[in-house]
Amino acid sequence: MIRLLKPLCVAGMIVLGATLAGAQDRAQVTTVNYPLQYFAQRLLGDGAQVTFPVPRDVDPSFWRPSIADISAVQAADLIVLNGAGFATWVDRVSLPRSKLLNTSAAIKDRFIVTESITHSHGDGGSHSHEGLASYLWLDPTLALAQTEALAAAIVARSLAPVEDVAAQLATLQADLEALDAAAQSALDHLTGVTLIATHPRYHYFARRYGLTVVSMEWEAGAMPNKAELAQLEALSRDTEATILLWEAEPPAAAFEATAALGLRNVVFPTLAHSVDGGTFLETYAGAVSALADVAPK
Repeated sequence: MIRLLKPLCVAGMIVLGATLAGAQDRAQVTTVNYPLQYFAQRLLGDGAQVTFPVPRDVDPSFWRPSIADISAVQAADLIVLNGAGFATWVDRVSLPRSKLLNTSAAIKDRFIVTESITHSHGDGGSHSHEGLASYLWLDPTLALAQTEALAAAIVARSLAPVEDVAAQLATLQADLEALDAAAQSALDHLTGVTLIATHPRYHYFARRYGLTVVSMEWEAGAMPNKAELAQLEALSRDTEATILLWEAEPPAAAFEATAALGLRNVVFPTLAHSVDGGTFLETYAGAVSALADVAPK
């Protein structure tokens, strides 16, 4: 596992110290999803302004930024990318290469290749889930690798003092390792159990904890129509699945309809956006607990 040591090593060079970028102004950091915003805020504290500009009602995987949005991103001191095909807008706009950080560049060998599926969401337009699964952070060990890459980039660009970053990283590493250990313990009895997900987001989560997850293509948090419910009924019958993962909470009627099919409902936010009332760690831990509670013992 990658570690930041004191003194901090970045790209084979020892960084003996760092000064804050901009004596008068805080460093500006922009991220393409909430987990990276959360990790950056943990590492930088009050020493930088960390923004995640995607509106709450838009899927950040397929956001279409305005000219003003792009200008704001370009002005940041550090632009933090997820990699693995997440945030497709990044490939369509001009961003200063010197400011870009692909947090998953060092873990490409752990990517999951997916099938190509084209469909539409309520925010308009068709798109494909193709090539790679991109929700890396749902495996806390991959989230940890992203965090370590982010910490190294912060120090290399002198956005915060090396001692402060190293201290914050050590705390965040411990938190992610504890989250992973708790999830492994809580989900151990789900090995061999098939789950159905309303959307194909859980590849890395499933792999990390030895779960079998089959996915549909439902709109996040929406009431399924008759055809979708019929598809779900057939899928649950064929797979003998009894648990349905929702990436966002739907209307109560949706829970009632799926429960009538013999399925136990669990809302497991994918955390591309933040969830009201909880941090990344709190929301993830709560979702794991909810899943463990409904699973057959």
